Amino acid sequence: MKKFFYALLLAILTTSPAILVKPILAQEGIRQERIQFKPGASSAVVEDSITGYETVDYVLNAREGQYVNVSMATDNSANYFNLLAPEENEEAMFNSSMGENQYEGILPKSGDYKVRVYMMRSAARRNEVANYRLEMIITEAGDR
Repeated sequence: MKKFFYALLLAILTTSPAILVKPILAQEGIRQERIQFKPGASSAVVEDSITGYETVDYVLNAREGQYVNVSMATDNSANYFNLLAPEENEEAMFNSSMGENQYEGILPKSGDYKVRVYMMRSAARRNEVANYRLEMIITEAGDR
């Protein structure tokens, strides 16, 4: 009986890490799109959709002290965005799932900001689709 217990425990311990790694690996494939404003424009609009665990990073170059306004309209209540500061890949400076799908403020440093569009895990597991319209505005702080 003891041998059976140890064999079962060993089987559980050796298969569990493989099961735990799958969701982590699924999140590695983040699609990136660089946003370039048209000459003279201070905003850009993206209309797109994601399905399931799909995630998109919209990369915007901005300078410290500029004003930013990012807003998203979506047909799926589990569709959100995070705003990540330059050189940051994990910790968001804004998470729209904690409030509204809009952020506005003064940028703390210069570099490439990421607007990460994603779906909450419960909706992603059901392979739901989210159609969204993302508007990104960057101006000099005094111009707003």
